[in-house]
Amino acid sequence: MIEAIMFWNEPNNKSHWAFEVDPDWQIFANMIKVAAQAVAAENPHVLRVLGGISPIDPMFIANMHGQGVLEHLDAVAVHGFPLDWNHWSIHAWPDKLKEIQAVTTLPVWVSEAGASSFGAEEVQVFGLHRTAELLHGRA
Repeated sequence: MIEAIMFWNEPNNKSHWAFEVDPDWQIFANMIKVAAQAVAAENPHVLRVLGGISPIDPMFIANMHGQGVLEHLDAVAVHGFPLDWNHWSIHAWPDKLKEIQAVTTLPVWVSEAGASSFGAEEVQVFGLHRTAELLHGRA
């Protein structure tokens, strides 16, 4: 059974969206609105989630709100890999969530988090445990 549909993956990441073609994410916003409406028409009980943003950027969420995207969604998602891809401390997870929660009333999901497998196993274990501690009950 499908409980949720996530639209796109890391739309504000240069490797996942063509900034040159759509610098204000207007094309993206329209695509998400149409897709969310189609899912709601097919099954209004399926949760509709904005694909995890990376980097975690409240201005991107504010942009989506301003373009009317969030009114078609049930949650927004974030991705964080502070031990290897991101440039913030792993201990900043609660603050990163608060940044997004400050610009939307929608629930914030953490749909990707952790430490990449190319690092030492000890770092992966630490990253998993510390992330879980910091996120439990917050997102």
